[in-house]
Amino acid sequence: MFTVTQLARSCGLSRGAILHYESLGLLKPAGRSTSNYRRYSQKNQERLRQICLYRSAGLKLVDILALLERPQGEASSVLGRRLLELDAEIEALRGHQRVILRLMQNTKSLRRMKAMTKEKWVEIMRATGFSEDDMHRWHVQFEHGAPEDHQQFLEFLRIPLEEIGRIREWSRK
Repeated sequence: MFTVTQLARSCGLSRGAILHYESLGLLKPAGRSTSNYRRYSQKNQERLRQICLYRSAGLKLVDILALLERPQGEASSVLGRRLLELDAEIEALRGHQRVILRLMQNTKSLRRMKAMTKEKWVEIMRATGFSEDDMHRWHVQFEHGAPEDHQQFLEFLRIPLEEIGRIREWSRK
């Protein structure tokens, strides 16, 4: 039998992660000690390792719960959906690469633009093939990966602070 801390360490997780998984119904202690501490079994450890494996594949906890509660044959639909999500993410990143390469090719002309504006930037993005959805994903990635740089970039485009606030909020959705 394992304590919460022992179980967490056996899988390289924090005690809080185990308690969070328990609160979501992903994991349930095998019982309680005489002191009313949670006790976990070898079976719990195996289930936790399965959860960790699914997390390493990028699955959401709600999907992991569905997988663990379904018969093994139904896992392919959840895993297939995740694979499609990954394909879309990869394609979006490739699109970002293409835009960056185009921008790098045009760096000299960008440097000459002393007064870069939001309108000019949107025009450049559209000219490189970005749709409204692509631009939204671009902002989401920028906000998520480098929020301070995102703020500075929007200021560089001379966007009013109130509008910057709306753009950054929109980027968090």
